[in-house]
Amino acid sequence: MVLTLFKLIGGLLVLLLLVLLFQASRQPDHFKVERQLRIQASPETLFALIQDLRQFNRWNPYEKKDPQIQGQYSAQTAGPGARYAWQSKEVGEGSLEITELQAPQRVAMRLDFIKPFEAHNQAEFRIEALPGGASQVSWTMTGPSPFVSKLMGVIFNMDRMIGRDFEAGLQNLRGLAEPAPAASAT
Repeated sequence: MVLTLFKLIGGLLVLLLLVLLFQASRQPDHFKVERQLRIQASPETLFALIQDLRQFNRWNPYEKKDPQIQGQYSAQTAGPGARYAWQSKEVGEGSLEITELQAPQRVAMRLDFIKPFEAHNQAEFRIEALPGGASQVSWTMTGPSPFVSKLMGVIFNMDRMIGRDFEAGLQNLRGLAEPAPAASAT
C-alpha cells in the first residue's frame, strides 16, 4: 500500500512537471514590459534626468533597492556611449549603456545582466509633450525569453514584478522633476 501511494505521488509529480514544461514551451519568445506616467514637467527637464546616468540613478528604483550597491560609471556619463556597471546582492550584476538619443523625446539603452541570470535586453524611454507643460513618460523593456525565463514566467508574473519597479521608478522621476508645491501663506 505504501509503495502504491509513492507511485501515485511520483506519477502526479511527473505529470505536474510535464504540464509545467508544456506551458513554458508555449510562452512567447520575446517579452515586453511597459509603464507610463504623466508628469508635470517639460520634456527637456525629464530628458536631462534620463540621458545622464548619474541623474538617472537618482531615481532608478533598482539603485534604491540596495544602498550597498557598487556601481562604476564610464568617463562619459551622458549621451550615447555612456555606461554604468553595478554589482549588488539585491539586484544582481550587470551594466547599461545609452545607445541612442533623440532629444528631448527618446533615450534607448542596452541592458546586460550577468547575475543572477544572464540576459540582454533593450530599454527605452519616450517623452511626449502634453498640454499645460506636462509630459507623458513611457518606460519599456524588451528582450528575448530563453526557456528558463519562460519557465519562470509560468510561475511568476514577470510583467507585474518588473512593472512594479518601473512604476516606482517613474514615481521617483516625478518627485525629482515636478516643482515643489508653493508653501501657503497663513
